[in-house]
This record gives sequence, structure tokens and C-alpha cells, in this order.
Amino acid sequence: MANLIFDYDGTLHNTMKIYEPSFRKAYAYLVSIGKAEERVIERNEISSWLGYSGEEMWKRFLPELEQEYRENARRIIGKEMAESLDSGEAELFCGAKEVLTKLKEKGHTLLFLSNCRVRYQERHTKKFGIDKLFDVFYPAEKFGFIPKYEIFRQFRDDFEGDFIMIGDRFHDMEVAEKNNIFSIGCAYGYGNADELKNADVIVNDVREIPDAVNRIIASKA
Repeated sequence: MANLIFDYDGTLHNTMKIYEPSFRKAYAYLVSIGKAEERVIERNEISSWLGYSGEEMWKRFLPELEQEYRENARRIIGKEMAESLDSGEAELFCGAKEVLTKLKEKGHTLLFLSNCRVRYQERHTKKFGIDKLFDVFYPAEKFGFIPKYEIFRQFRDDFEGDFIMIGDRFHDMEVAEKNNIFSIGCAYGYGNADELKNADVIVNDVREIPDAVNRIIASKA
């Protein structure tokens, strides 16, 4: 059995369904107060920010924006996404919960590692009924939003056996590459092919993850 580290947004959660409208509302606010230019923002540009912490995203997207307005925009996105979650608009990728259940029943340890806030993690995992499937949660807010590969170093000694990092962005692949562990790249998420090029296995659907885990484990036998 293995310790399976799951990213959340873009790996389990079909985030763009609620993130895109929330982002557009925050950007409209910035335009309305003269803090951003009115322009067409393509969907792929919006999805490219998924995987970053909120603060890091705004620093990269609008580096000249004052902290006060970054925080206001971040709050708008958070509020809109929370309301969408509560109203039932959010969704996991088809089969995600079943995949987690299957892997848990096989005896794997399931670990949650995301560049998110604690409240976000708690609300989502409870809403989707996956809170009991994970053994431990590691939302980045608990660690001051340090990089994921550094968070991993703070808990790796708590577990025996091999680790497999499962995610869709370069942040996830860094965990594997910088710590010499296995990785599964989720090509159905929000990263690009270059970000996932060093993954041990690449999957095109969340339902392919159990087989990918088996392939990695078999390669060590």
C-alpha cells in the first residue's frame, strides 16, 4: 500500500465551474473602481491561476495592485465560491468520490495537500462527503502558504512506505521532483503538458487514477 497525496482543485474538484464566474465578478469590481483595465479575459487565462494561493495569484496577475484591493478581490472570489458551493453549483470531477473510496478500501493512506485556506478545505470536503476518506489534511494556510514541496517535508516522516503525489499543476510535480517520490499527472486538470512532462504516469480522467497507482506499485515489485 502507499501514501497517496491528492491535490484538490483541478485534480478532484472541477473548480472552473465556480471559479470562473467568481473571478470575473472580482475583476469587474476592480475595473469599476479604476484599478484594472476593462478587457476580454479568456477562460484559459483564468484557469491558469488555479493551483496558486489567492495572494500569490493576485501578485502575479496584477503586481501593481495595492494590497488592500488584492485582499478585497480575493474576498469577493472566496465569498462567491462559497455561495456557489452552498447552493449546489460546485462539483467534483465525475467519479472522483468513487475513486477515493476505492483507494481507501484498498488500504492506501489518503492525504490532502492543497494551496488553499483551512475553511475552504473544510467546507468542500464536508459538502462533498469526502472528509472521512482522507487520513490527514494539509491546507497550505496552516503552513503560512509555503511551497507544497516544503509542506511535504514537514509531514513525510509521519508515514511509512512510498508516497505518490497526484495533481494537475507544476506545484504538485515539484513535490515529487524535489523530494524523489512518485507522481501521477492529471492532464484533465488545469496544467499544461510541459508542467506534467516528468510525471511517472499521466492520466486523462480521474477514474484512471487507481490503475495508475497500481502501475507505479507494480513497477517497484
